Amino acid sequence: PQLSPIVELNVGGELYTTTLSTLKKHPSSKLAEMFTGQPKLRRDSEGRFFIDRPGTYFKYILEYLRSNQVPTQCVQDVYKEALFYDIEPLIKQLEDSPQIFGELVARKQFLARVPNYSENIELMIRIARAEAVASRCSGVIVCVVRTEEDAARCQDALNSLDMDKKSVVKFGPWKAAPSISDLLDCIQMDVEAKGYKISFQPHVAEKGFRFKSHDFFYKFLFTWW
Repeated sequence: PQLSPIVELNVGGELYTTTLSTLKKHPSSKLAEMFTGQPKLRRDSEGRFFIDRPGTYFKYILEYLRSNQVPTQCVQDVYKEALFYDIEPLIKQLEDSPQIFGELVARKQFLARVPNYSENIELMIRIARAEAVASRCSGVIVCVVRTEEDAARCQDALNSLDMDKKSVVKFGPWKAAPSISDLLDCIQMDVEAKGYKISFQPHVAEKGFRFKSHDFFYKFLFTWW
């Protein structure tokens, strides 16, 4: 049967009413494809089309389809939904917003130049979890070196810590403008994004090192309760 020009939707429990032409405004999108030809969606108990996505952000998708209004709230979440529905014009406009531009073009591009960044984040978490038994907090020592020269200066300290069977996660070196402080902020941001409560402070290594160890060594503290 032909679809009604008025469409009732249940998006993750949030109810919306709109027109078929609004949903199909961008014919190449996944959203338009859902309502092209034979409907590809299930219906809820009231006969509304059901989309199993966060309903909260669908209102911003509809606002854009109705009036070309690009959202300025919940931008990161709306961007994820725009990607899911594959609404290319909205994706491109959101990528020009300060929030998405800063994340994709500035921060992500920087972190892509830090060798094994994502793997090191996961390693930090594994170490912290392994040391969390019967503890309120667990610490992870991190060595951050921006240049090859710094890496060479830290090698003795790394060897000493290894001999003491202390796990150290090493970040760097990298070729990009951001500083050690910037990278430390990124580490904290990305670990917190995974739901952990974390802080960091300079880690003073053992005596006898030929440099100020707190320039390169930091202790990240995971608090569990």
